[in-house]
Amino acid sequence: MVNNSLAKQQESKIVEYEVSGEKVKLSPAIIRNYLVSGGGNVSDQEIVMFLNLCRFQHLNPFLREAYLIKYGGNQPATMVTGKEVFTKRARRNKDYAGQQAGVVVQKEDGALENRIGTLVLENEKLVGGWAKVFIKDYVEPVEITVSLSEYIGMKKDGEVNGQWSKKPATMIRKVALVQALREAFPEDFSGMYSAEEVDTGNQILDETPIDESKIVDAPAQATQPQEPDPLA
Repeated sequence: MVNNSLAKQQESKIVEYEVSGEKVKLSPAIIRNYLVSGGGNVSDQEIVMFLNLCRFQHLNPFLREAYLIKYGGNQPATMVTGKEVFTKRARRNKDYAGQQAGVVVQKEDGALENRIGTLVLENEKLVGGWAKVFIKDYVEPVEITVSLSEYIGMKKDGEVNGQWSKKPATMIRKVALVQALREAFPEDFSGMYSAEEVDTGNQILDETPIDESKIVDAPAQATQPQEPDPLA
């Protein structure tokens, strides 16, 4: 009985932090009931990892800035960051001086070309993505090139999944850009990965913000900020 009581207290324990001037309240129960995509049963450890990622990186999962994705079986949970977070956060960094990104294509004569944007002609082969991030007072930009074959999303039957089959150039360009931003500004992006970088199955992530007013809160006495707490 005592153990059950402690478990319930931990499940409803609110952790409070600030994102862009707004207070965000999270608990294991809120995450479990409202913030898990994919239909799988997340473990306590996965919930704690997600909560701490959101808290330490000041992400608001109710605005779809972070996702916890879990499918059935023994597959581990996947944690991804919303697509707008990377570019918005980079632009707020005082040392950010711009970016370029595009695709690597193999032309009909076999030559490789780094091309800005995502244009690939019918007689060309998409082989990768590239990105540059410019940093103030740096002589050279941070530059990343990634191979399409390492990241292209596959189904269990070996076929390319829906997102990657429809817009592979857009997807691989995003992979390169996110990696370049993370290398350029590790403190801003540590532990943050985009959906294009990891295996999220064939799922299209819902970007509709969650109405926090409909979330059943934990008991009032548990709503004080925790610094630090057993969840850390």
